[in-house]
Amino acid sequence: MSIECAEQRNVPLIAPAQSRTKDGVAIAPLTVIVPAFNEAANIADTLRSLQAQTLRPAEIIVIDDCSTDGTADVARTFPVDVMRPLKNTGSKAGAQNYALKHVQTPWVMAIDADTILADDAIEKLSIALKDEAVAAACGLVVPRFVRSVWERGRYIEYLFAFTFYKQIQDYYDKPMISSGCFSIYRTNVLKSCGGWPTRTLAEDMDLTWTLYENGYRVRFIADAVCYPIEPENFQYMRKQLNRWSHGFVQNLLVHWREILHVRYLRWAVAVALWDAAIASLVYFFLVPIIAIFFRTPWLLLGYIIDAPAVLVPVLSGAKPRGEIRRALASFPAFFILRTVNAVFFVKALVAEMLGRSLTVYEKGH
Repeated sequence: MSIECAEQRNVPLIAPAQSRTKDGVAIAPLTVIVPAFNEAANIADTLRSLQAQTLRPAEIIVIDDCSTDGTADVARTFPVDVMRPLKNTGSKAGAQNYALKHVQTPWVMAIDADTILADDAIEKLSIALKDEAVAAACGLVVPRFVRSVWERGRYIEYLFAFTFYKQIQDYYDKPMISSGCFSIYRTNVLKSCGGWPTRTLAEDMDLTWTLYENGYRVRFIADAVCYPIEPENFQYMRKQLNRWSHGFVQNLLVHWREILHVRYLRWAVAVALWDAAIASLVYFFLVPIIAIFFRTPWLLLGYIIDAPAVLVPVLSGAKPRGEIRRALASFPAFFILRTVNAVFFVKALVAEMLGRSLTVYEKGH
């Protein structure tokens, strides 16, 4: 059973305080939490992007989760609060919860220490919380660097997911995940839920589903854009996919009873499960085997049909960004990543069902 938020739907939703100004820049009633472990090379870019916002946060808290590379020293060169636990908290959720008890503002935002924001990202995202029924909101995610085959595959994956799936999910008020790299929450609702869950390796999915189960709304705002650094090689991609795959299965095991009663979310999860566990393996392995063994080459027409079905929303997402050429050049890498995704998910599904749960949070970048 999932952990229910305290008082469930009776938790009052705090209306946002009036934004104040400082040096001519609007200040939001918002605290930003930046969990960081060995991010000395990246955290300065993240903090600079927060300082450049058209709607500035009232406070920024960096949680140096016992880094060994001088992350805290870099963070202290900025006007932020730096906190360091006595020992490593074990996960991003643990680090965020360490700071959450110090948050006093009506809103709180979490952003990864390797992620930068478009200058108006906070302003665009905060609009969602003007609706008092909304407890959380997330934005569009675009990889900052698109160079290696893994970054290119993730670039296409994100363009497809956020241009197609996420838009449909938001239409039905059920974005499947309020992305952990960049999301905003109502502080009192988040605290009433016990903060970010630590029982699974996908705390963003866990929290999002918990909010739905307790009657809250979550929004996706496509105009609020963030740019994380994605794994550039298989070593880091393997860690990320392993964590994400096990985290998804862990959430299915925790939430499946409640999901069945949440309208539309159950279908979004079913589609994701089908795509992750079955569709890719059938597409890349079973179809070619059947076509060759039974001498039925017409089955290969499925590839001709499927590729445009992915490419059309990808290009529609790339065109406003002036990235048509980049999308076309990156498109083949998507099918490589899609196949690797399927292999990792099936392995995670089998392991979790057999009781071999993954519990150690391995950083994927």
